[in-house]
Amino acid sequence: MTKVALIGPVHPYRGGIAHYTTGLDRSLRQSGFDVLTVSFSRQYPRWLFPGASDKDASAAPRTVVEARFWIDSLNPFTWLTTFLRLRRFAPDRLILQWWTSYWTPVWLAILWLNRLFLRSPVTFICHNVLPHDRPKSELHITRLVLRHADHCVVHSQDERGRITRILPGMPVSVAPMPLFDVFDQYRIPQEEARRRLGLPQGSPILLFFGIVRPYKGLEDLVRALPAIRSRLPDALLVVAGEFWEARQRYDALIAELRVGDMIRIDDRYVPDEEAGLYFSAADLIVFPYRRATGSAALQAANSFGLPVVATEVARSQIAHVSGASIDWVPPDDPAQLASAVCAAYLRPRPVEQPNHEDRAGQTARGMDQSWKQLVAAVMARPSP
Repeated sequence: MTKVALIGPVHPYRGGIAHYTTGLDRSLRQSGFDVLTVSFSRQYPRWLFPGASDKDASAAPRTVVEARFWIDSLNPFTWLTTFLRLRRFAPDRLILQWWTSYWTPVWLAILWLNRLFLRSPVTFICHNVLPHDRPKSELHITRLVLRHADHCVVHSQDERGRITRILPGMPVSVAPMPLFDVFDQYRIPQEEARRRLGLPQGSPILLFFGIVRPYKGLEDLVRALPAIRSRLPDALLVVAGEFWEARQRYDALIAELRVGDMIRIDDRYVPDEEAGLYFSAADLIVFPYRRATGSAALQAANSFGLPVVATEVARSQIAHVSGASIDWVPPDDPAQLASAVCAAYLRPRPVEQPNHEDRAGQTARGMDQSWKQLVAAVMARPSP
């Protein structure tokens, strides 16, 4: 049986990459691999993490039962002991994940030790090849780490191009971001979801979901609201996610545009069960990204079957469309964004909808296929 060592965050840590690592662990096991999943006893020092906490407060989180919490990012001794345990396991493939340069010292320690003593082939899953703000130094750090890989996996052709420019000749596989069913168990009728959230029953509810960062384009969506109001006077934009940038700038923009009555903000990390409420309550979800590398929220919306308005930069993230309609618009264009949102909401819905069992079956098949596609990409044999 092929042995695979997978390193990355899992519960009790929060966020899309923790959900992703959990899904990949399960899919690798279902595909017949012997999997050792290694996570962290500590991720970040408190002063460095931009959110309220890196822990997940969800009531019924997805977990990896056999995860080993061996790595303390601030204790190099644990990096050595983790490698010694990996060496005893003797994996046929070592899978690391790249999303922030914070992990550079840890990854380099494991990679150098692997090169000296173990020589397992290394696959890097690159969620963000380069950070969204792209300081020049990050390019050199990324090259320093990823050059130790035998193979990289990305979720878009744009990201593939970034690796190719940084490391010409690096074997790269592209697999669209797989579907997530993390929130599906919390799907309830729209009327009930709105009652629980205190949202108006008769109004068009537009949802922006996830951590608020400049590259996600919330500013463009706020600037689109006056035009949206002209066609959908009762529309309400719900922003559900923690701000990782100054919220005051948005508050000032909302006041300037006089659209405060059109926005409700829930500024915090939203646990899974409440995320399911927001997805259930919404009529439409909007992804006004200015740059995209991978979006678990977009795939979650897809699995819910919600109509989506998204910018073109996110097009390559969609692995499977399970009945949802998607309207694509250029990034950085509030006018076209407003037009697409109104058109998507006003578009007649199909009279006949598949029943719950049929829809659940379609979603499950698409989800299973998307994870199989990722496993195939991750375990691909690198070209010489």
